[in-house]
Amino acid sequence: MIRFGTGGWRAVIADGFTKENIRLVAQGLCRLMEQEGHIGKEIVIGYDRRFLSKESAHWTAEVLAGNGFPVFMVGRSSPTPLIMYTVKRRGTPYGMAITASHNPAIYNGIKVFTEGGRDAEKNVTQKIEEQIAQITAADVKSMDYDQAVALGIVRENYPFNDYIDSILKIIDVEKIKKTSLRVAIDPMYGVSQSSLRTILLTCRCDVDVIHEQHDTLFGGRMPAPSAEALRLLSNYVVENRCDLGIATDGDADRLGVIDEFGNYLHANTILVLLYYYFLQYRGWLGPCVRNNSTTHLMDRVAMDFDQECHEVPVGFKYISAKMAETGAIIGGESSGGLAVKGHIQGKDGIYAAALLVEMRAVTGKTISQLYREIVERYGELHYDEIAITMTDSKKKTLQERVFIQKRLPDFREPVERVDYSDGCKVYFADGSWVICRFSGTEPVLRLAAEGNTASQAKQYIRIWQDDLGL
Repeated sequence: MIRFGTGGWRAVIADGFTKENIRLVAQGLCRLMEQEGHIGKEIVIGYDRRFLSKESAHWTAEVLAGNGFPVFMVGRSSPTPLIMYTVKRRGTPYGMAITASHNPAIYNGIKVFTEGGRDAEKNVTQKIEEQIAQITAADVKSMDYDQAVALGIVRENYPFNDYIDSILKIIDVEKIKKTSLRVAIDPMYGVSQSSLRTILLTCRCDVDVIHEQHDTLFGGRMPAPSAEALRLLSNYVVENRCDLGIATDGDADRLGVIDEFGNYLHANTILVLLYYYFLQYRGWLGPCVRNNSTTHLMDRVAMDFDQECHEVPVGFKYISAKMAETGAIIGGESSGGLAVKGHIQGKDGIYAAALLVEMRAVTGKTISQLYREIVERYGELHYDEIAITMTDSKKKTLQERVFIQKRLPDFREPVERVDYSDGCKVYFADGSWVICRFSGTEPVLRLAAEGNTASQAKQYIRIWQDDLGL
């Protein structure tokens, strides 16, 4: 069964992620496009560095070509944001990226984008699933890739310069040039190294790069910029006296940051830093968007500038949609993805990294100094989270308990309200909160909490974990 989660369709290679299923996904999209009146329109396809990504992109293109859809193939492994930007720039109705983003190396997958370079919303992916359910391998139309290239139905190109120039036009290049920053980059064996290096060198930064070689096993780690995964980058920043360290996940749509002291900055901190920078130093005005598992410190910053912070379910498609609806200047999530107005309507770790470097240059303050400024102004909130691997049977049992029976533990704090729109989130009277939800991309249960003290956040998680017998 092919099902799209919060970040596209993902499956274990040679289990669910097979050539047959890839072709079924492509044929399902073709059928949907035919129904929507997009017959003969160009579609953008790109891929990352994962095992079988390039081959899978070609298999996808063969199906599109076989159904009469011209393909603009991004001809080298590329960041997902570059692919999304290309969908937007070329005005295509859909685009596809072969990637499993930050998932373990045994996974691969497909992300689908809609017009404007946005993550496909749930109603779109459901329609694709419906089309897939109606077909078999025998229904798939296909054309040999080399033949499609020779006929001009598949056209290979590499719009790297267009993407880079779009970012350089937005950031304050001249201001960054004057600061002579030293920046360490960790692409985590993924696809961001060329883009980040080019942007930063253009801004006259001194750039060092680690883990840039092609490794489909990602060095034996998950290609997610977590504190544990970025220990080597942290050490490098300290030992080489860098101004900051920047890391991106496997397909470069998520960001991790190390400050000048080698401290790992949680994605919540990065999001708050950038929103505050835009309002206080860039002079922008506008609301922000966060998902239900992301820091409420965003709300405090927004309120101080008479703006609103909008909460949405997990899944960047919800953030993108709410940003478009409200004119928000930034939207993000605690897992490291964020979007900023004026570029693509989706996550872009490369653009976000460039803005952080600009923030460092324009404010004249180190990352740690600027965050202290925020804490002194708004107070500090403490965030904690855990992820617990689930079996199908265990997941079904816990779903029944939490979401059907709606049994909650005694958190020993006055509860203001409980929301079940995406997982189960408990809001407490003192502004703290805790959420329990199943991941839409991995077989895990996630518990996250934010409190006025670190012990309060940890206690909420521990209470719920004990109540569920985990």
